[in-house]
Amino acid sequence: MGFLRAADPGRLVDARLTYGAVGAARSGQAPPGYRSAHRSAVVGSGRAAFERAAAAVLDWRAQRGAGLRVRATGPASEPGTVVVLTAGLPRFGYDIPCRVVWARTDGDERGFAYGTLPGHPESGEECFLVRLEPGGDVVYEIRVFFRLASPAARLAGPLSLVLQRLATDRYVSAIRRAARG
Repeated sequence: MGFLRAADPGRLVDARLTYGAVGAARSGQAPPGYRSAHRSAVVGSGRAAFERAAAAVLDWRAQRGAGLRVRATGPASEPGTVVVLTAGLPRFGYDIPCRVVWARTDGDERGFAYGTLPGHPESGEECFLVRLEPGGDVVYEIRVFFRLASPAARLAGPLSLVLQRLATDRYVSAIRRAARG
């Protein structure tokens, strides 16, 4: 998937997830055999900032803010939605297919998680949450468990991990901008 062709999200609706511990990123506990990563940052303060940040999380703005192109069969707020994120130039990018495995759209904690589909360079799950703390802080949190799955990702090894950290930093920046309005 990717180079000189683009994955069609609609064709991946029936694809199986590439891991078994569906929903585990929500707890922050990685299943055996997987690495985990966690990032938490205060992105704003107050109800209005929380509402803006939550809307941004559920509208794929973190991914777009990281420079990824987003093609999806539905919203991030709907479990079952297939999303193909593309890194790189159009038609020369690398497709990253995922499926939303759970979402929460109400209360003082909102967000979703997606899991990897065949063709993703990793196997695992990524969770994106925004939370309004009792003191008014708006906290954006990313919880991930993964293992490198594609030959290219394994070959790139440490570079793959650096790229993942860079994407996470960009996710946080995008949600911080959204919270500020």
